[in-house]
Amino acid sequence: MKYFHNILCAVCLNCLLCGCVSDQKEPENAEELYNQAYNQLQDTSYSKAAKSFEQVELEYPYSKWAIKAKLMGAYAYYKDYSYDDAIISLDRFIKFHPGNKDIAYAYYLKALCYYDQITSVEKDQSITAKAMEALNNVIIRFPDSDYAKDARAKLDLTIDHLAGQQMEIGRYYLKQQNYLSALNRFSEVVTRYQTTSHIEEALYRQTEIYTIMGLNDEAGKAAQVLIYNYPDSSWSKEAKKLVSKK
Repeated sequence: MKYFHNILCAVCLNCLLCGCVSDQKEPENAEELYNQAYNQLQDTSYSKAAKSFEQVELEYPYSKWAIKAKLMGAYAYYKDYSYDDAIISLDRFIKFHPGNKDIAYAYYLKALCYYDQITSVEKDQSITAKAMEALNNVIIRFPDSDYAKDARAKLDLTIDHLAGQQMEIGRYYLKQQNYLSALNRFSEVVTRYQTTSHIEEALYRQTEIYTIMGLNDEAGKAAQVLIYNYPDSSWSKEAKKLVSKK
Protein backbone atom coordinates (compact mmCIF):
# COMPACT_ATOMS: atom_id res chain seq x y z
CA MET A 1 0.00 0.00 0.00
CA LYS A 2 2.88 2.38 -0.72
CA TYR A 3 0.54 4.63 -2.67
CA PHE A 4 -1.55 5.34 0.41
CA HIS A 5 1.58 5.95 2.46
CA ASN A 6 2.95 8.42 -0.06
CA ILE A 7 -0.22 10.43 -0.30
CA LEU A 8 -0.73 10.54 3.45
CA CYS A 9 2.81 11.82 3.91
CA ALA A 10 2.30 14.51 1.29
CA VAL A 11 -1.13 15.68 2.36
CA CYS A 12 -0.38 15.60 6.09
CA LEU A 13 3.13 17.06 6.14
CA ASN A 14 1.96 20.26 7.82
CA CYS A 15 0.07 18.22 10.38
CA LEU A 16 3.19 16.31 11.33
CA LEU A 17 5.26 19.47 11.59
CA CYS A 18 2.72 21.23 13.76
CA GLY A 19 2.35 18.36 16.18
CA CYS A 20 -0.72 16.60 17.45
CA VAL A 21 -3.70 18.15 19.12
CA SER A 22 -5.18 16.36 22.09
CA ASP A 23 -8.67 14.94 21.54
CA GLN A 24 -9.54 16.32 24.94
CA LYS A 25 -9.10 19.89 23.74
CA GLU A 26 -11.78 21.42 21.55
CA PRO A 27 -10.23 22.49 18.21
CA GLU A 28 -10.08 26.26 17.87
CA ASN A 29 -9.30 26.61 14.16
CA ALA A 30 -9.19 24.72 10.86
CA GLU A 31 -5.67 23.42 11.39
CA GLU A 32 -6.42 22.00 14.82
CA LEU A 33 -9.63 20.38 13.60
CA TYR A 34 -7.77 18.89 10.67
CA ASN A 35 -5.07 17.55 12.97
CA GLN A 36 -7.72 16.01 15.20
CA ALA A 37 -9.21 14.23 12.21
CA TYR A 38 -5.78 13.02 11.18
CA ASN A 39 -5.12 11.65 14.67
CA GLN A 40 -8.42 9.78 14.55
CA LEU A 41 -7.39 8.35 11.21
CA GLN A 42 -4.07 7.19 12.64
CA ASP A 43 -5.96 5.56 15.53
CA THR A 44 -8.07 3.66 12.94
CA SER A 45 -11.20 5.49 14.08
CA TYR A 46 -12.13 5.84 10.44
CA SER A 47 -15.78 6.81 10.85
CA LYS A 48 -14.90 9.54 13.37
CA ALA A 49 -12.08 10.76 11.15
CA ALA A 50 -14.36 11.01 8.12
CA LYS A 51 -16.87 13.09 10.06
CA SER A 52 -14.12 15.34 11.45
CA PHE A 53 -12.69 15.93 7.99
CA GLU A 54 -16.19 16.84 6.79
CA GLN A 55 -16.45 19.24 9.72
CA VAL A 56 -13.33 21.01 8.47
CA GLU A 57 -15.06 21.56 5.13
CA LEU A 58 -18.26 22.80 6.72
CA GLU A 59 -16.75 25.13 9.30
CA TYR A 60 -13.76 26.41 7.32
CA PRO A 61 -14.77 26.05 3.64
CA TYR A 62 -12.31 28.67 2.36
CA SER A 63 -9.25 27.45 4.22
CA LYS A 64 -6.47 25.42 2.65
CA TRP A 65 -7.35 22.67 5.11
CA ALA A 66 -10.80 22.25 3.56
CA ILE A 67 -9.29 21.06 0.27
CA LYS A 68 -7.03 18.58 2.04
CA ALA A 69 -9.96 17.44 4.17
CA LYS A 70 -12.03 16.51 1.10
CA LEU A 71 -9.46 13.98 -0.02
CA MET A 72 -8.56 12.72 3.45
CA GLY A 73 -12.23 12.33 4.31
CA ALA A 74 -12.69 10.19 1.22
CA TYR A 75 -9.74 8.05 2.28
CA ALA A 76 -11.22 7.66 5.77
CA TYR A 77 -14.53 6.53 4.27
CA TYR A 78 -12.65 4.07 2.05
CA LYS A 79 -10.84 2.58 5.04
CA ASP A 80 -14.20 2.31 6.82
CA TYR A 81 -15.60 0.36 3.83
CA SER A 82 -18.10 3.17 3.24
CA TYR A 83 -17.46 3.07 -0.47
CA ASP A 84 -20.49 5.09 -1.60
CA ASP A 85 -19.60 7.96 0.74
CA ALA A 86 -15.99 7.79 -0.40
CA ILE A 87 -16.99 7.99 -4.06
CA ILE A 88 -19.26 10.98 -3.39
CA SER A 89 -16.40 12.79 -1.65
CA LEU A 90 -13.97 11.93 -4.44
CA ASP A 91 -16.37 13.09 -7.14
CA ARG A 92 -16.62 16.46 -5.36
CA PHE A 93 -12.85 16.70 -5.09
CA ILE A 94 -12.39 15.84 -8.76
CA LYS A 95 -15.09 18.32 -9.85
CA PHE A 96 -13.91 21.31 -7.84
CA HIS A 97 -10.13 20.71 -7.77
CA PRO A 98 -9.16 19.24 -11.17
CA GLY A 99 -5.76 20.91 -11.07
CA ASN A 100 -4.82 19.80 -7.57
CA LYS A 101 -1.47 18.04 -7.24
CA ASP A 102 -3.24 14.99 -5.74
CA ILE A 103 -5.86 14.65 -8.47
CA ALA A 104 -4.30 11.45 -9.84
CA TYR A 105 -4.62 9.84 -6.45
CA ALA A 106 -8.28 10.91 -6.24
CA TYR A 107 -9.03 9.07 -9.50
CA TYR A 108 -7.03 6.06 -8.30
CA LEU A 109 -8.81 5.90 -4.95
CA LYS A 110 -12.18 6.07 -6.71
CA ALA A 111 -11.14 3.10 -8.84
CA LEU A 112 -10.17 1.19 -5.70
CA CYS A 113 -13.60 1.87 -4.21
CA TYR A 114 -15.14 -0.04 -7.10
CA TYR A 115 -12.38 -2.62 -7.43
CA ASP A 116 -12.61 -3.70 -3.78
CA GLN A 117 -16.32 -4.38 -4.21
CA ILE A 118 -15.95 -6.87 -7.05
CA THR A 119 -17.94 -9.98 -6.23
CA SER A 120 -17.65 -13.62 -7.24
CA VAL A 121 -18.42 -14.55 -10.85
CA GLU A 122 -21.77 -16.06 -9.86
CA LYS A 123 -23.15 -12.61 -8.94
CA ASP A 124 -24.04 -9.44 -10.83
CA GLN A 125 -20.96 -7.81 -12.33
CA SER A 126 -22.17 -4.22 -12.77
CA ILE A 127 -19.69 -3.06 -10.14
CA THR A 128 -16.93 -4.81 -12.11
CA ALA A 129 -17.80 -2.75 -15.17
CA LYS A 130 -17.56 0.42 -13.08
CA ALA A 131 -14.19 -0.70 -11.76
CA MET A 132 -12.96 -1.19 -15.32
CA GLU A 133 -14.11 2.28 -16.34
CA ALA A 134 -12.49 3.90 -13.31
CA LEU A 135 -9.22 2.01 -13.76
CA ASN A 136 -9.12 2.97 -17.43
CA ASN A 137 -9.64 6.59 -16.39
CA VAL A 138 -6.50 6.44 -14.27
CA ILE A 139 -4.49 4.83 -17.07
CA ILE A 140 -5.63 7.29 -19.74
CA ARG A 141 -5.36 10.46 -17.67
CA PHE A 142 -2.14 9.68 -15.80
CA PRO A 143 -0.29 7.12 -17.96
CA ASP A 144 3.16 7.73 -16.48
CA SER A 145 2.14 7.66 -12.82
CA ASP A 146 2.63 4.85 -10.32
CA TYR A 147 -1.13 4.79 -9.98
CA ALA A 148 -1.49 3.92 -13.67
CA LYS A 149 0.98 1.06 -13.30
CA ASP A 150 -1.04 -0.47 -10.49
CA ALA A 151 -4.30 0.27 -12.32
CA ARG A 152 -3.08 -1.71 -15.35
CA ALA A 153 -2.40 -4.76 -13.18
CA LYS A 154 -5.80 -4.48 -11.54
CA LEU A 155 -7.47 -3.97 -14.91
CA ASP A 156 -6.02 -7.26 -16.17
CA LEU A 157 -7.49 -9.05 -13.15
CA THR A 158 -10.82 -7.30 -13.65
CA ILE A 159 -11.04 -8.34 -17.31
CA ASP A 160 -10.13 -11.89 -16.36
CA HIS A 161 -12.92 -11.78 -13.80
CA LEU A 162 -15.49 -10.75 -16.42
CA ALA A 163 -14.31 -13.54 -18.69
CA GLY A 164 -14.69 -15.94 -15.79
CA GLN A 165 -18.32 -14.94 -15.40
CA GLN A 166 -19.00 -15.67 -19.07
CA MET A 167 -17.36 -19.06 -18.64
CA GLU A 168 -19.43 -19.82 -15.55
CA ILE A 169 -22.68 -19.04 -17.36
CA GLY A 170 -21.54 -20.97 -20.41
CA ARG A 171 -20.81 -24.08 -18.34
CA TYR A 172 -24.25 -23.82 -16.76
CA TYR A 173 -25.95 -23.69 -20.16
CA LEU A 174 -23.81 -26.58 -21.34
CA LYS A 175 -24.95 -28.76 -18.43
CA GLN A 176 -28.54 -27.84 -19.27
CA GLN A 177 -27.85 -28.91 -22.86
CA ASN A 178 -28.73 -25.41 -24.02
CA TYR A 179 -25.93 -25.55 -26.54
CA LEU A 180 -26.60 -22.38 -28.50
CA SER A 181 -26.69 -20.19 -25.38
CA ALA A 182 -23.56 -21.89 -24.08
CA LEU A 183 -21.80 -21.37 -27.40
CA ASN A 184 -22.65 -17.66 -27.35
CA ARG A 185 -20.99 -17.27 -23.94
CA PHE A 186 -17.83 -19.15 -24.88
CA SER A 187 -17.62 -17.27 -28.18
CA GLU A 188 -17.87 -14.01 -26.21
CA VAL A 189 -14.71 -15.00 -24.33
CA VAL A 190 -12.92 -15.94 -27.55
CA THR A 191 -13.87 -12.65 -29.18
CA ARG A 192 -13.52 -10.15 -26.33
CA TYR A 193 -11.24 -11.74 -23.75
CA GLN A 194 -8.48 -13.36 -25.80
CA THR A 195 -5.69 -12.40 -23.40
CA THR A 196 -7.31 -13.89 -20.29
CA SER A 197 -6.59 -17.19 -18.61
CA HIS A 198 -9.93 -18.58 -19.85
CA ILE A 199 -9.21 -18.51 -23.59
CA GLU A 200 -7.97 -22.10 -23.85
CA GLU A 201 -11.04 -23.63 -22.26
CA ALA A 202 -13.31 -21.31 -24.24
CA LEU A 203 -11.83 -22.56 -27.52
CA TYR A 204 -12.18 -26.14 -26.35
CA ARG A 205 -15.82 -25.57 -25.39
CA GLN A 206 -16.46 -24.17 -28.85
CA THR A 207 -14.96 -27.31 -30.33
CA GLU A 208 -17.02 -29.49 -28.00
CA ILE A 209 -20.34 -27.79 -28.73
CA TYR A 210 -19.78 -27.64 -32.49
CA THR A 211 -19.04 -31.36 -32.37
CA ILE A 212 -22.22 -32.08 -30.41
CA MET A 213 -24.24 -30.03 -32.92
CA GLY A 214 -22.69 -31.89 -35.84
CA LEU A 215 -20.91 -28.80 -37.17
CA ASN A 216 -17.65 -30.59 -37.81
CA ASP A 217 -16.03 -27.92 -39.97
CA GLU A 218 -16.57 -25.29 -37.28
CA ALA A 219 -15.34 -27.72 -34.63
CA GLY A 220 -12.18 -28.33 -36.65
CA LYS A 221 -11.51 -24.60 -37.03
CA ALA A 222 -11.92 -23.94 -33.32
CA ALA A 223 -9.66 -26.87 -32.48
CA GLN A 224 -7.07 -25.70 -34.98
CA VAL A 225 -6.89 -22.24 -33.37
CA LEU A 226 -6.55 -23.81 -29.94
CA ILE A 227 -3.89 -26.33 -30.91
CA TYR A 228 -1.87 -23.82 -32.93
CA ASN A 229 -1.75 -21.20 -30.17
CA TYR A 230 -1.55 -23.55 -27.20
CA PRO A 231 0.04 -26.78 -28.41
CA ASP A 232 1.01 -28.00 -24.93
CA SER A 233 -2.31 -27.24 -23.30
CA SER A 234 -4.39 -30.03 -21.78
CA TRP A 235 -7.38 -28.48 -23.54
CA SER A 236 -5.58 -28.91 -26.87
CA LYS A 237 -5.09 -32.61 -26.17
CA GLU A 238 -8.79 -33.01 -25.45
CA ALA A 239 -9.71 -31.07 -28.58
CA LYS A 240 -7.53 -33.41 -30.69
CA LYS A 241 -9.46 -36.37 -29.31
CA LEU A 242 -12.76 -34.79 -30.23
CA VAL A 243 -11.94 -33.90 -33.82
CA SER A 244 -10.09 -37.17 -34.47
CA LYS A 245 -13.34 -39.07 -33.88
CA LYS A 246 -15.04 -37.34 -36.79
